[in-house]
Amino acid sequence: MELENEKRASILSDALPYIQQYSNKVVVVKYGGNAMTNDRLKQAVMSDLVLLSLCGIKIVLVHGGGPEINAMLKKVGKESKFVNGLRYTDEETINIVQMVLCGKVNKDLVDLLYSHKGRAVGLCGLDDHMIEAQPVSLMIEAEQLDPDLGLVGEITQVNVSLINDVLEKGYIPVISTVAAGKDGTVYNINADTAAARIAAEMKSENLILMTDIKGLLEDKDDDSTLIHTVGVSEVPYLKKQGIISGGMIPKIDCCVEAVRRGVKKANIIDGRIPHSILIELLTNEGAGTMII
Repeated sequence: MELENEKRASILSDALPYIQQYSNKVVVVKYGGNAMTNDRLKQAVMSDLVLLSLCGIKIVLVHGGGPEINAMLKKVGKESKFVNGLRYTDEETINIVQMVLCGKVNKDLVDLLYSHKGRAVGLCGLDDHMIEAQPVSLMIEAEQLDPDLGLVGEITQVNVSLINDVLEKGYIPVISTVAAGKDGTVYNINADTAAARIAAEMKSENLILMTDIKGLLEDKDDDSTLIHTVGVSEVPYLKKQGIISGGMIPKIDCCVEAVRRGVKKANIIDGRIPHSILIELLTNEGAGTMII
């Protein structure tokens, strides 16, 4: 028992320099994947975020909600359709996205944080026009996305004053990613992209994307080939070699964009591991791939 207590004390002591490093700094966490659907992992994530907040770290939680949206679309007899990994969004779909993301998913997370003695406020990109967007089709270049995405938006501006107000009052902002067009149109925004832009506007210390994979792997079928650190300048080469491919491309691109816009570092971590956020932030081990 004495050795066990000594080990616990050592772990807490080792975390001190990391707590000092992040104290009063902003960390943006994009929450999604298995960590959002598995109840045990969900409880662990919420507990970790409350702990980090109580340590003086300014946590901003940006969330997705794909499974819940799919379930509601299925319930109303509407098929989910994806183009290049982005949800095709017509008028009926955007209404469901807004209802599910800004309503049930967002408020469930706020309530869950409160159950862990945390203080949280639910927000969405429409509040104070926090996230402004225009149709992806207006941003298309020849080699980029198929323009037929309906009401999927490309972010044109992020206003973080409301987020800062919430943080200053000691709350954790919980943000769902729908956006406002200048004409009042509501757009669906990819949560990774939104988290990266919010992190950049806030000059965050760290952007964390929670995923269902270990990180960037040199061999996608071998977890032992995890690449722990990637420099922004290395990304084109890794794409050319096929190491960055498929669904990892947009995630890495979000991280690169965030770092180029002023975020100190970005991390893609394995959300399937309990307390992976604490491992990433408060130990020297890390829990995935860091982009710097």
